[in-house]
Amino acid sequence: MPTTSRPRFGIMTAPSQVDYHDILQVWRAADAIPQIEHAWLYDHLMPIFGEPNGPTHEGWTLLAALAAQTRRLRIGVMVTSNRFRPPALLAKIATTVDVVSGGRLDFGIGVGSRPSHPIARREYEAHGLPYHDTEHALGNFAEACTVIRRLWTETEPFDFHGDYVQLTGAFGNPKPVQRPHPPILIGGRSSATLRVAAEHADLWNIPGGDIEDAARRSALLDRYCKEIGRDPASITRSIHLHVDYDQPGACRTAISEATDAGFRHIVLGLPSPYPADVAQWVADELITSTTK
Repeated sequence: MPTTSRPRFGIMTAPSQVDYHDILQVWRAADAIPQIEHAWLYDHLMPIFGEPNGPTHEGWTLLAALAAQTRRLRIGVMVTSNRFRPPALLAKIATTVDVVSGGRLDFGIGVGSRPSHPIARREYEAHGLPYHDTEHALGNFAEACTVIRRLWTETEPFDFHGDYVQLTGAFGNPKPVQRPHPPILIGGRSSATLRVAAEHADLWNIPGGDIEDAARRSALLDRYCKEIGRDPASITRSIHLHVDYDQPGACRTAISEATDAGFRHIVLGLPSPYPADVAQWVADELITSTTK
């Protein structure tokens, strides 16, 4: 992955254990700070941290509201669970947000909750959603990426008869503002997800963790791209890094390590409650200080 382009920084505000107006205040402030270029929510229906019965806002509904309240930030859900919504419906939802935002959507998508995160599993039974095995989830995910792209770009209705997705007379109207379609960000670290990313992603995100492991996963993505004849450099490498307000030095170190490893799309996860003027603090303490 080339390391010549400058890193682009954004924030993540998990819409859980927090009030809508608190998130809105952070996003409005960030929208006026040039160093912060993108902002993200996550996609869970119940808390995966903190009080198990605490509040969690639905990600795409909230994103539409925030799209209407911002003007500059690129926005997205990092990442949408493909297990929650049928892909044709998700394509329609995402198109609506792209229209509301005036073409600022980055479309984040992934397979969905991991079996290794047991508290996330309760979302499915609680909302009447099936939880299929990994093979089914991965196959459905790959087909969903194909279907969503086609709904965004094809000018005539079409049928799709996959192993997991069945559509008759599918057609997307209106189309997204962005052409040919909003950038697709695929999130995940498994080899199976990376193979889907090699085919479909404009950006690939890994959810933090060990930088050496992230670099190995990035190299594996390079290999999968080459296997299908795609230039690996056409996929921007993205990483989510946790912010500790009391220890900004640790995050600055992680940023430096990530950018040295070729990651150029940096997402800074902001835990709540948010300190006063947190967006400006991020710009001053984490972004400007690491890009001088």
